[in-house]
Amino acid sequence: MKINTTIRLRPLTLSWPKPLVEFCNKAMILHQIEALVKAGVKDIVLAVNYRPEVMVSVLKKTEEEFGINIHFSVETEPLGTAGPLALARDILGKDDTPFFVLNSDVTCVYPFEAFRDFHAAHGAEGSIMVTKVAEPSAYGVVVTKPGSTVIDRFVEKPVEFVGNRINAGIYIFNPSVLNRIKLEPTSIEKDTFPAIAADQQLHSFDLPGFWMDVGQPKDYLSGTCLYLSHLTSTHSPLLTDPKTNKWVYGGNVLVDPSAEIDPTAVIGPNVVIGPDAKIGPGVRLQRCVILSNAVVRDHAWIANSIIGWNSNVGRWTRVENITVLGDDVTIKDELYVNGASVLPHKSISTSITEPRIVMCKCNFSI
Repeated sequence: MKINTTIRLRPLTLSWPKPLVEFCNKAMILHQIEALVKAGVKDIVLAVNYRPEVMVSVLKKTEEEFGINIHFSVETEPLGTAGPLALARDILGKDDTPFFVLNSDVTCVYPFEAFRDFHAAHGAEGSIMVTKVAEPSAYGVVVTKPGSTVIDRFVEKPVEFVGNRINAGIYIFNPSVLNRIKLEPTSIEKDTFPAIAADQQLHSFDLPGFWMDVGQPKDYLSGTCLYLSHLTSTHSPLLTDPKTNKWVYGGNVLVDPSAEIDPTAVIGPNVVIGPDAKIGPGVRLQRCVILSNAVVRDHAWIANSIIGWNSNVGRWTRVENITVLGDDVTIKDELYVNGASVLPHKSISTSITEPRIVMCKCNFSI
């Protein structure tokens, strides 16, 4: 599994490596590990280049819980999307068993068992999971041979329509693919895939259901909405029941049992509230995520935003437009915060009317 630890989800990743940031009340990487274990995976290799000691500490418990072995392949220099596979050659190539490769930013239904069986059935060297998009011109499109799953070529941001399937960031390979990858910064998309496709050894598998790369705040929120809608469509017991919780409005609300919600709050649609969070009287929440131990005080209004761990949103405050609060941020009462990215441990005492990064204590006009 390739772990992408770029800065795109700042300021949250200033406190935690991105794979450990909660997505719908569970660390991003745990969603994938659980699905891999269900598919029979016993060994997981994490390619890590940021704060590996934190990853090791947290995931030790995960190893014990699922009875798996988690290996950490630490990059001393960034190796791109393919180089880490060469770095982990001793583990991935120890026998003839195919292995999965994942981008940790991706959320979907993770149909690993069906994907594994598809790969075994066609017998070629590699398989790419693909997903359909409405606007393929913004992506690299995967083009297959007519009437086949064999990948013919890749077209980057096509001007004319050539297809609507794009790379979903989930792959399965035979160990022989390691012979194609050098231990140096290498792109799996630009270097490895075209070479395998040229040998007609690469197939595409259509991903059923939703898909989103949640590595940026706006996409993290969109992915949250998709995931919650999936839980609704499958009648998941994880969702908060609006019949017994009258403060749920519009559905798609996921609340940790330890959170405290005032009955006069109005929450939803598309809201996640983490452990030990406190939501005060008259609060209005929609399309937002409130992480653990955050406090939202009386009559605050929050939409399209992420409220970081241990943060405090003041009374009658309005927060919107992809605002992201890092760990332990305080927003004083009766303020307006529009599209701000606020670094950890900051205090906001005046309104922020235009989107910007806040790196210092703000007690002056912005």
